[in-house]
Amino acid sequence: MFQYLVRRLIAALLVLLGISVFTFGLVRFIPGDPIQLMIGPDPVGADIEGIRALYGLDRPWPVQYFEWFTQVLQGNLGMSIRNRIPVGESILLRLPVTLELTFVSFFLGLLIGVPLAIIAASNRGTWLDAGMGVLSLLGISMPGFWLATLLMLLLSLQWRLLPSIGYTNFTQDPIDNLRHIFMPALGLALPLGATIMRFMRSSLLEVFGTDYIRTARAKGLSTTAATLRHAVRNALIPVVTVAGIQIGRLLGGAVIVEQIFALPGLGRYTFDGILTRDYPVVQGTVLVFTAIFIFTNLFVDVLYGVIDPRIKLAGPKRGE
Repeated sequence: MFQYLVRRLIAALLVLLGISVFTFGLVRFIPGDPIQLMIGPDPVGADIEGIRALYGLDRPWPVQYFEWFTQVLQGNLGMSIRNRIPVGESILLRLPVTLELTFVSFFLGLLIGVPLAIIAASNRGTWLDAGMGVLSLLGISMPGFWLATLLMLLLSLQWRLLPSIGYTNFTQDPIDNLRHIFMPALGLALPLGATIMRFMRSSLLEVFGTDYIRTARAKGLSTTAATLRHAVRNALIPVVTVAGIQIGRLLGGAVIVEQIFALPGLGRYTFDGILTRDYPVVQGTVLVFTAIFIFTNLFVDVLYGVIDPRIKLAGPKRGE
């Protein structure tokens, strides 16, 4: 296990290095000058080249990257071009909002997907199973921005059940916090729940055909009891894999959803950084998103061994 974790951590650091190089180069290919966007379309009397030199943007790209990455290794993600606020401080302020949105979305996705998968698999070939399949296909096919807008129109503007935009800190008012976070989280959770439902159903159907499930039923255990006691746990491993990968989808969806619902999270901060060509903001937030995704998948791999102790993570020994 220890050797496996060391190998995965080394691989994670290499991936972060590659992503940092890729993001650094990619944002500079986006049309638009961050200095021009900062000072406006009519820079009367402004020393544009002097301002560009102040931010180090007049130097060759390799030099800029080396200076930035050296600061990252020291825990400094740079200074925002737009407002001169340290990127690290802004990320720490906004990260809890995005993590809460991701956690609530993930929890709702499991709450939607797993029970529906059990119902569909237990009623294979019936109209109920077919209906669940249609719903899951719709959930996977709907674009996130369209679904978020639809939820806002229905739950907020039409039925007035939930606030449409804004955010309240959980420590200030937990109830109001959940009222503001529920609708954005639901917009991310519905496609996730549909994906989990399809994979869980397929996995359950495979488990239903195994000998130990048939033996449990032959001993008088009901279908529901056999499913809940034995089948669900063994069907979870492929679902855990999919759920871990979907964390990246939730983080990517947060960029759009936070913008739609005016949530002060990391996704909206990234979106604003892209619009203003704020290079340090985009580089820092993408690096943080990548780190969260990588270490979440590492946690999922370790979780395999908890769900099924037969799985060995350390890899084959020499001579095997």
